[in-house]
Amino acid sequence: MALWQRLLRRLQAKRFSVNSLQGFVSLFLIGTALSVALAACSGGNVSNSNSAAQTPGASPVSANKQNVELTLVSFAVTKAAHEAIIPKFVEKWKQEHNQTVTFNPSYGGSGSQTRAVIDGLEADVVHLALALDTQKIEKAGLIQPGWQKEVPNDGIVSKSVAAIVTRPGNPKGVKTWADLEKDQVKLITADPKTSGIARWNFLALWNSVIKTGGNEAKATEFVTKIYNNVPLLTKDAREATDAFFKQGQGDVLINYENEIIFAQQKGQKIDYVIPDVNISIDNPIAVVDKNVDKHGTREVAEAFVKYLYTPEAQQEFVKWGFRPVNETVIQTKEVADKYPKVKTLSTVQNYGGWDAVQNKFFADGALFDQIQAQKQR
Repeated sequence: MALWQRLLRRLQAKRFSVNSLQGFVSLFLIGTALSVALAACSGGNVSNSNSAAQTPGASPVSANKQNVELTLVSFAVTKAAHEAIIPKFVEKWKQEHNQTVTFNPSYGGSGSQTRAVIDGLEADVVHLALALDTQKIEKAGLIQPGWQKEVPNDGIVSKSVAAIVTRPGNPKGVKTWADLEKDQVKLITADPKTSGIARWNFLALWNSVIKTGGNEAKATEFVTKIYNNVPLLTKDAREATDAFFKQGQGDVLINYENEIIFAQQKGQKIDYVIPDVNISIDNPIAVVDKNVDKHGTREVAEAFVKYLYTPEAQQEFVKWGFRPVNETVIQTKEVADKYPKVKTLSTVQNYGGWDAVQNKFFADGALFDQIQAQKQR
């Protein structure tokens, strides 16, 4: 590009007299050189910015298609929210681009969804329970580094907090995390080795000690005693919920706040507590670069991801129990009435991010394995 810019400046600076043969020839030669330089910069085709040649192996871009299909892979509890949001986006895109977008959604446990994408499920967009899962897809070479900065809020598009669910009337008097330490309180939770929400649960328990003045030794003692009071560790959050509600096991259950709100909206009466010291359960969204370039769906996929941050989409997340990330929606009366304020709210970044948390607590031989080994002796 520097070549044609230099030629253009030379052309602008030079004073030619087209009435003279010398001036005409000079002008002609510079103009020809400028045309050649422009063609070289554009690769001989000024429209190739929309061509599949930009990305080796990519199919034609979505703008050239009448219909576009997006595969959305998300964790299970987002299903109701996405089913409300997707039709709004489809309508908006049709109005603005005269193009029909069809979604092929897949919902399931965040960990299993992550493995499925790595193993070949060709997701265009992933909305997962924790950034650790998105990072695994990145490390597999499917998502380019820096995905967190492509959208607002470091890629976090929905939030929740941890809730303690009790039996009707709260007969054990559980109001804080510390109450779970009582010998007679049996806790139901999933296994942090297999479940995303269970990792959040563990971190919420650990955080409750650190943020109330305890050191790591005290936190280790606390979580060890809590998990000694867990009669069984289920594979995932759904199994934990079924064990508590359908099978009547345990005195308390730790779950996402949004799951509780969703159950209440379906008519279930649930007693629960949102502890004042809590962890922000942050759910990231990302475009799967390798797949959108292969499918030619990048433009639509990126537009959908950005749409999820709009007030319109964020209000739907609120309706289905998620705490919003859009500042306009956060300030609404609906949010203030629906979600109790948490006095001390930590994030995974307070503990070094997910790589550090995984290595410290959940990797093979790390703290959780040590607790389980001690429990089995």
